Amino acid sequence: MWFLLSAHKNMKSLPNILTILRIVAIPLIIAAFYIPSLKMAALVALGLFIFASITDFLDGYLARKYEVESKFGQMLDPIADKLLVAAVLLMLVVSDSADLIPVVIIILRELLVSGLREFVADNNGVMTVTKLAKWKTTAQFLAIITLIFVPLAQAEFAAEVFQVGTILLWIAAALTFVTGVEYTSAAMKFIKHLKEKENEK
Repeated sequence: MWFLLSAHKNMKSLPNILTILRIVAIPLIIAAFYIPSLKMAALVALGLFIFASITDFLDGYLARKYEVESKFGQMLDPIADKLLVAAVLLMLVVSDSADLIPVVIIILRELLVSGLREFVADNNGVMTVTKLAKWKTTAQFLAIITLIFVPLAQAEFAAEVFQVGTILLWIAAALTFVTGVEYTSAAMKFIKHLKEKENEK
């Protein structure tokens, strides 16, 4: 009985631990970009980013499977995702491995949506994640993985890999923009609903 209770307690906290590990991985990934060897830097950064990406999948999966979703996890998970993506994209721009414009679009959208989510939540509302937003996240992660991988590709294919990564990044930026518009529209409807309720009082 003690073992079962202990296992359940550990399983309940595991999703949040994975989310925290994703945040801890961020400064390590940033540090990896400063490794003198370009290939070693790419290898370490890629390994850490893939690890962080796996924790992103696992924390949500485990929380749903074992029905241990928590308010803390719901708050921290999207923050961890946004911090991870923004930090790595900025490092790719600094290292001339990614275009600035799509990165700015992605980061500005994430800031906007985070603000809208906070406002809606403060007023007892909920902004659910759309299917398109999930595709957006997938495109962002694939673009980042591809762009980090460029120095590890064979010399004759490096340019092609960079082009693929750049295309994926622009696709991610486009999806990010569209979902940003969707969330803004949903937030405006929520604000309109709040005003209507106030006028009824």
